[in-house]
Amino acid sequence: MLKGSVVAGALDIQERTMAYALRAIRLFQHLTSRKEGVAWIVGKQFLRSATSIGANLVEAQAGESRADFIHKCSIAQKEARESACWLTLMVRSDLVPETKVSPLLAETSEIVAILTAILVNTKKNGKGVRS
Repeated sequence: MLKGSVVAGALDIQERTMAYALRAIRLFQHLTSRKEGVAWIVGKQFLRSATSIGANLVEAQAGESRADFIHKCSIAQKEARESACWLTLMVRSDLVPETKVSPLLAETSEIVAILTAILVNTKKNGKGVRS
Protein backbone atom coordinates (compact mmCIF):
# COMPACT_ATOMS: atom_id res chain seq x y z
CA MET A 1 0.00 0.00 0.00
CA LEU A 2 2.87 2.37 0.65
CA LYS A 3 4.91 1.63 -2.49
CA GLY A 4 3.16 4.25 -4.61
CA SER A 5 3.01 6.91 -1.94
CA VAL A 6 5.18 9.57 -3.53
CA VAL A 7 4.60 13.28 -3.03
CA ALA A 8 5.72 15.73 -5.77
CA GLY A 9 8.60 13.55 -6.96
CA ALA A 10 9.88 13.02 -3.42
CA LEU A 11 11.37 9.76 -2.30
CA ASP A 12 9.08 6.90 -1.43
CA ILE A 13 7.88 7.39 2.17
CA GLN A 14 9.77 4.34 3.38
CA GLU A 15 12.98 5.71 1.87
CA ARG A 16 12.30 9.13 3.38
CA THR A 17 11.78 7.67 6.83
CA MET A 18 14.97 5.62 6.47
CA ALA A 19 16.91 8.77 5.55
CA TYR A 20 15.21 10.54 8.47
CA ALA A 21 16.32 7.80 10.86
CA LEU A 22 19.89 8.11 9.61
CA ARG A 23 19.78 11.85 10.27
CA ALA A 24 18.45 11.10 13.76
CA ILE A 25 21.41 8.79 14.38
CA ARG A 26 23.85 11.53 13.35
CA LEU A 27 22.12 14.05 15.64
CA PHE A 28 22.24 11.55 18.50
CA GLN A 29 25.96 11.00 17.90
CA HIS A 30 26.48 14.76 18.01
CA LEU A 31 24.52 15.09 21.24
CA THR A 32 26.32 12.22 22.95
CA SER A 33 29.73 13.65 22.02
CA ARG A 34 28.98 16.56 24.38
CA LYS A 35 29.08 14.36 27.50
CA GLU A 36 26.01 16.11 28.97
CA GLY A 37 23.57 13.77 30.68
CA VAL A 38 20.47 15.66 29.56
CA ALA A 39 21.67 15.66 25.94
CA TRP A 40 21.97 11.87 26.09
CA ILE A 41 18.49 11.46 27.55
CA VAL A 42 16.67 13.82 25.18
CA GLY A 43 18.73 12.57 22.26
CA LYS A 44 17.87 8.97 23.05
CA GLN A 45 14.16 9.78 23.28
CA PHE A 46 14.33 11.48 19.88
CA LEU A 47 16.33 8.61 18.40
CA ARG A 48 13.75 6.09 19.57
CA SER A 49 10.77 7.95 18.15
CA ALA A 50 12.54 8.92 14.91
CA THR A 51 13.67 5.38 14.12
CA SER A 52 10.27 3.99 15.05
CA ILE A 53 8.54 5.86 12.23
CA GLY A 54 10.05 3.78 9.44
CA ALA A 55 9.90 0.56 11.44
CA ASN A 56 6.16 0.98 11.89
CA LEU A 57 5.73 1.65 8.17
CA VAL A 58 7.54 -1.60 7.38
CA GLU A 59 5.14 -3.35 9.76
CA ALA A 60 2.19 -1.56 8.13
CA GLN A 61 3.28 -2.82 4.73
CA ALA A 62 3.02 -6.36 6.12
CA GLY A 63 -0.27 -5.60 7.85
CA GLU A 64 -2.72 -8.45 8.17
CA SER A 65 -5.71 -6.29 7.29
CA ARG A 66 -6.69 -2.77 6.32
CA ALA A 67 -7.35 -2.06 10.00
CA ASP A 68 -3.87 -3.33 10.93
CA PHE A 69 -2.33 -1.17 8.18
CA ILE A 70 -4.19 1.89 9.47
CA HIS A 71 -3.21 1.14 13.06
CA LYS A 72 0.50 0.83 12.26
CA CYS A 73 0.47 3.94 10.07
CA SER A 74 -1.21 5.78 12.94
CA ILE A 75 1.58 4.69 15.26
CA ALA A 76 4.15 5.95 12.73
CA GLN A 77 2.31 9.28 12.58
CA LYS A 78 2.32 9.55 16.40
CA GLU A 79 6.04 8.76 16.50
CA ALA A 80 6.67 11.51 13.95
CA ARG A 81 4.76 13.99 16.08
CA GLU A 82 6.71 12.88 19.13
CA SER A 83 9.95 13.38 17.20
CA ALA A 84 8.92 16.98 16.49
CA CYS A 85 8.34 17.47 20.21
CA TRP A 86 11.84 16.25 21.10
CA LEU A 87 13.44 18.42 18.43
CA THR A 88 11.57 21.46 19.70
CA LEU A 89 12.67 20.67 23.25
CA MET A 90 16.30 20.40 22.10
CA VAL A 91 16.09 23.88 20.62
CA ARG A 92 14.25 25.47 23.55
CA SER A 93 16.70 23.97 26.06
CA ASP A 94 19.69 25.15 24.00
CA LEU A 95 20.98 21.63 23.43
CA VAL A 96 21.27 22.42 19.72
CA PRO A 97 20.93 25.63 17.74
CA GLU A 98 17.68 26.02 15.86
CA THR A 99 19.59 26.39 12.60
CA LYS A 100 20.94 22.85 13.03
CA VAL A 101 17.55 21.19 13.47
CA SER A 102 15.21 23.38 11.42
CA PRO A 103 15.68 21.22 8.29
CA LEU A 104 14.94 18.14 10.39
CA LEU A 105 11.85 19.80 11.86
CA ALA A 106 10.68 20.67 8.35
CA GLU A 107 11.16 17.06 7.23
CA THR A 108 9.26 15.90 10.32
CA SER A 109 6.32 18.11 9.36
CA GLU A 110 6.37 16.75 5.82
CA ILE A 111 6.44 13.16 7.06
CA VAL A 112 3.47 13.86 9.35
CA ALA A 113 1.60 15.40 6.40
CA ILE A 114 2.35 12.41 4.14
CA LEU A 115 1.28 9.93 6.81
CA THR A 116 -1.88 11.92 7.43
CA ALA A 117 -2.69 11.81 3.72
CA ILE A 118 -2.05 8.06 3.60
CA LEU A 119 -4.35 7.54 6.58
CA VAL A 120 -7.11 9.78 5.22
CA ASN A 121 -6.99 8.12 1.79
CA THR A 122 -6.87 4.61 3.21
CA LYS A 123 -9.82 5.27 5.49
CA LYS A 124 -11.79 7.00 2.73
CA ASN A 125 -11.14 4.24 0.20
CA GLY A 126 -12.03 1.58 2.73
CA LYS A 127 -15.57 2.75 3.56
CA GLY A 128 -17.90 -0.18 3.42
CA VAL A 129 -15.10 -2.66 2.72
CA ARG A 130 -14.46 -5.48 5.12
CA SER A 131 -10.86 -6.34 5.89
